[in-house]
Amino acid sequence: MPRPVAIMWFRTDLRIDDNPALRAAVESSDEIICAYVFAPEDEGPWAPGDASRRWLARSLSALDAGLRERGSGLVLRSGPTVDALRELSAETGARSVFMGRRYEPLAARHDERVIGALREDGIAVRVFETALLHDPGSLLTGSGTPYKVFTPFFRAAERIGTPGPSGPGPRRIPGPLRLPRSEPIEAVERRARTAVPGLDASWSPGERGAKERLHAFLGSGLGTYAGERDRPDLESTSRFSPHLAFGEIDVRAVLAAAREAAEADERLTRGADAFIRQLYWREFAYHLLHHFPHTAERPLRARFEIFPWSRDDAGLAAWQRAETGYPVIDAGMRELAETGWMHNRVRLLVASFLTKDLLLPWLEGARWFWTSLVDADLADNTLGWQWVAGCGADAAPYFRVFNPVTQGERYDPDGAYVRRWLPELERLPARWVHRPWEAPADTLRAAGVRLGSTYPRPIVDHAEARKRAIALYDALRSGEE
Repeated sequence: MPRPVAIMWFRTDLRIDDNPALRAAVESSDEIICAYVFAPEDEGPWAPGDASRRWLARSLSALDAGLRERGSGLVLRSGPTVDALRELSAETGARSVFMGRRYEPLAARHDERVIGALREDGIAVRVFETALLHDPGSLLTGSGTPYKVFTPFFRAAERIGTPGPSGPGPRRIPGPLRLPRSEPIEAVERRARTAVPGLDASWSPGERGAKERLHAFLGSGLGTYAGERDRPDLESTSRFSPHLAFGEIDVRAVLAAAREAAEADERLTRGADAFIRQLYWREFAYHLLHHFPHTAERPLRARFEIFPWSRDDAGLAAWQRAETGYPVIDAGMRELAETGWMHNRVRLLVASFLTKDLLLPWLEGARWFWTSLVDADLADNTLGWQWVAGCGADAAPYFRVFNPVTQGERYDPDGAYVRRWLPELERLPARWVHRPWEAPADTLRAAGVRLGSTYPRPIVDHAEARKRAIALYDALRSGEE
């Protein structure tokens, strides 16, 4: 007797291997409708940004190709989600839906409504963990409260261990003889207004690209990761965040691969430990957002609700356009505009500059990153911005105001990163590349640099800005005591 048609509803798990929801769907049904519903209206203010839409379109195309190799194909529908899934169920006779769980506050609440509506229609819904190492609600302190500091959270996670990946995907996915109507995947990015010129040259979205990047990182990057991951001038990080954000590879498989590499070669142990710790920072971000859903738009530390942030439209625009006059900041913002990504150390620096040198609200930066990053992830984005601004969990000390000059000289000592993204400074000697306004006039002339013309002068004096920021943070801190 044939088993009822099932819908495999892909979301942030755009892969075939190590996908427990897909595996369960294939095991339970003789015909699978693989579907993706593009419904930005269901996600409110955190609908996909322009850069992530462009990545998503390419990732969906790669998923469709992989499904077709296995006898199926991807059906794309537009939202609202409930309407799209109901229509697809009616068209195909599907009586069950398999899906991965999402934890972003609006997404989680929306999923509850969708699941409830489908079950009212008599459609069975099965939900699986496809995006994280642990359920964010499963790790609590001894007193039953959420962790707010990373290290004890990490230790608790290590104690309970991590389930392994679910294994290779099905060799064959039994699709219908004729796929239901599908909208063109290009429609996903059609309304994206901001371009990412270097996206296709810099990245390979999709499951195959994720596996290739993991293989390359384990082979040549893991051994130096611990010592060099803060160097934006080197190919020293995994650059894995967009693949994880879209679930093109299972984070449990990534964790297992790093551990296996270290077991096979003990010289990789230090790098593997540092990399695994970063995977758990991602988990910590989801833990915080799950337990404190308001933090997507409001500070975790309630006192910061009254922090006297500035209103400086000109400063914000200069930061966004990479025209602050501080080379490492501007190089990072150029990298972001060109590739949809930014090195993590530089993310800290540009966030510190916005929130402490310019005293602009962290949420302004979070929103700009959201629309500009191909790896835009609400949990990670929220944690990172609140950490730098000092208003979140495990936050940076309030007196830490990153100096863009000394940080540039420390982590980009020869100026290679700055020269790559700011070719107008490429002829400046390393001594001056992070502080061109201090260079002698003849050095500037020889390098073809005209301050205020070919490259801007600093829009703020960092030393004075640091004093101003610390005074305000001191006053807020005094009010907390």
